[in-house]
Amino acid sequence: MADLDTFIARLPKAELHLHIEGSLEPELMFALAQRNGVTIPFASVEEVRAAYSFTRLQDFLDIYYAGADVLRTARDFHDLAAAYFDRTAADGVVHAEIMFDPQTHTARGVSFDTVMEGLLSAVAEAEAKHGMTVKLILCFLRHLSEEEAFATLEQARPWLDRITAVGLDSSELGHPPEKFARVFADARALGLRLVAHAGEEGPPEYVHQALDLLDVDRLDHGNRSLEDPVLTARLARTGMTLTVCPLSNLKLCVVNDMADHPIDHMLRQGLRATINSDDPAYFGGYVADNYRAAAAARGLDRRDLATLARNSFLGSFLPDDAVAAHLARLDAFVAEHG
Repeated sequence: MADLDTFIARLPKAELHLHIEGSLEPELMFALAQRNGVTIPFASVEEVRAAYSFTRLQDFLDIYYAGADVLRTARDFHDLAAAYFDRTAADGVVHAEIMFDPQTHTARGVSFDTVMEGLLSAVAEAEAKHGMTVKLILCFLRHLSEEEAFATLEQARPWLDRITAVGLDSSELGHPPEKFARVFADARALGLRLVAHAGEEGPPEYVHQALDLLDVDRLDHGNRSLEDPVLTARLARTGMTLTVCPLSNLKLCVVNDMADHPIDHMLRQGLRATINSDDPAYFGGYVADNYRAAAAARGLDRRDLATLARNSFLGSFLPDDAVAAHLARLDAFVAEHG
């Protein structure tokens, strides 16, 4: 297995489903709390890690938002993102499309501009230090109102040349995609790409809404699509990318055991599935950890892993010439090490 571990770590890949606030490791949380004089409800790093036991999405979100309170300055957002880029570069990630939740911060009095300045400085550093390319995805919090999403999109206008897409995250149940159809249409009119979380806790109907009412370019999670054979066939025929997050699915009880994870079934059904880390500080692993966990539990071989990496580039928002260059690099790696 050591040889496969090395293969996974060195396999060129993109990460398409990563919430930057969810990469806040307990050590950094404590350091930023001290730097900013913020009181957090934990006495130690060990106590934070012990709290990372969830039975549903909302349990995770409660601690996620509490942790985000330590992020106050552009320097904080820079340090957060820079730590992620350093960690993920070691996992073979050469391109990352990271999500950020501005409403989590603007609600606390942190300006949209502060968030962007910090993230963009870390992006520039990652490009120089690791040769990594990065795209930003602005996510709307679905438990908030459509009106608040429109206000956030308006705040983003000065930065639209640095934002690639908008997304939809947070509490899925009770907040169907149709709630945000109009703001997604406006984002499309502004030239932004569209993604949305659907079919994680929510039913296959939410996936239908993401496709038909939001007109998404990419589907985040999408596990429950498999409950609907016609929907599964549609996703396969259209080449819709699914950004699957195995360790997240386990931690949030979307699956009861990694042995039950459907990632290999998705590939056999012809779905353009990818592997990602979602909120790695909370869910126990970065992207290579997710590849390893899926490979061990579901018997994925090097060909499967290479397919997942290929899908990550095909599903990215990179231009065709960049995708072709990444695929050529991937093919060369597999030819040598496969």
